[in-house]
Amino acid sequence: MGQSLLIIEDDEALGQELSRYFTGKSWDCEHATTLGEARGRLLDERVEPTVILADMSLPDGNVLDLLEEVRQAKISGEWILLTGYGGVSDSVRALRLGAYDFLEKPCALARLELVVSGARRAASAQRRLSNESRDRGRRYGIESYIGSSEITRTTREMIGRLAEVPFSALVIGGETGVGKGLVARILHHAGPRADGPMIEVNCAALPRELLESELFGHESGAFTGAKGRHRGYLEQAHEGTLFLDEIAEMDLDLQTKLLTVLEDRHVRRLGSEKAVAVDVQVIAASNRNLEQRVLDGDFRSDLYHRLSVFRLDLPPLRERLDDLRQIVPVLVEEYNARSGSQVREIPEAVYERMRDYSWPGNVRELRNVVERAVLLARGERFPIEWMQLGSGLAPPEDTSGPGVDGDRLSIPLDGSMALDEMDRYIIRTALERSGHNVTAAARALGTTRETLRYRIQKYGLKDQEPNQRPAPGRQTDRSDEPKPQ
Repeated sequence: MGQSLLIIEDDEALGQELSRYFTGKSWDCEHATTLGEARGRLLDERVEPTVILADMSLPDGNVLDLLEEVRQAKISGEWILLTGYGGVSDSVRALRLGAYDFLEKPCALARLELVVSGARRAASAQRRLSNESRDRGRRYGIESYIGSSEITRTTREMIGRLAEVPFSALVIGGETGVGKGLVARILHHAGPRADGPMIEVNCAALPRELLESELFGHESGAFTGAKGRHRGYLEQAHEGTLFLDEIAEMDLDLQTKLLTVLEDRHVRRLGSEKAVAVDVQVIAASNRNLEQRVLDGDFRSDLYHRLSVFRLDLPPLRERLDDLRQIVPVLVEEYNARSGSQVREIPEAVYERMRDYSWPGNVRELRNVVERAVLLARGERFPIEWMQLGSGLAPPEDTSGPGVDGDRLSIPLDGSMALDEMDRYIIRTALERSGHNVTAAARALGTTRETLRYRIQKYGLKDQEPNQRPAPGRQTDRSDEPKPQ
């Protein structure tokens, strides 16, 4: 019902008067005279009135008991309670149970109408939020991780099992574009915290100072420009989920603060002396190898072990090409709805072209390809000419990492390695190929021995450098030769 009112009042005359009055104000009214009758309407018949106007004390019990049962059954509606006497304990209990207002009899009809109208607006807003939450729940159900290949079925089964348990933290790994954000939303909306908020943070998108303020919050005057109190993402995600994407990009000092919050379950805003309790489920994601980052000293091992209560690695699209026949039609339908296009036919040549491609950008790249083709389609046929997939040749196996081929060294530029990681890998490779002779490695890299020694110490490679002569036939500085005993 758009504007329904349930009146629970044992005084027959007063109940009829209220019904007549609010019916005249365009309300659809029902009247119950006992607690049992009201319980039958709300719990047995599952009637969900917009507003419930109830007398506190009824012949067969206290209406607060019914309110508690209704809240446990998650039946919506705003409650306004009327009582002939003011009881502090009852009013506290009523507010704790989420009653909209608590009024003493007698109450003027004009005032009562204002309160009921306010309750109607609150109920409408609450139902709108509830409907949106249900829509998100349907959108991010377990089956929204699409595909029928064996690896996809195994991954989907693991997602379903994780959604059933109240885990405190989880790490999602995988290449860029494999759908880590989608899986995080599935785990939230299909899990026990679905009624709570989900806050998403891209740690790579914010500078260090701003990320600290946004994550932990701040008090007014905590720093220049802090004009008011700000609740951080950790507080905003209370009783819900905090999704930390690209967590490998978080600075080490912020990692320390985050670990403290996760261990103590309290967060202290910047500039505050008071800690606030938080109950947060954390999902962290990264396209980097966090274990390698820990070994390299770029990620705290204690934070990694705290986050990796569970670990879920998502497969790249090139390992689940059999899923294309399920994924592509769904994407076509989505972009048809957005653009008003009418693409209905997907030729077999499209799938063959897609299967011959390596998909370095994974599902994100596939979405871009489908969007471009649908937008530029002139009819119902998927235009293969607008796929623009380059040569379409799949790369050799395992081209995602660095490698050495003879005197050539290859470094990926897909974001999987940071600049320091590239530098460290180049120096380590040069040292290994020169038998850990610093002078020979410096010559191969076109730099000075002093510069190379500085970088060896910077990247923690010094301990790996054995004290040995250079390879035969290679000229070296006198300082590198062993001195006579």
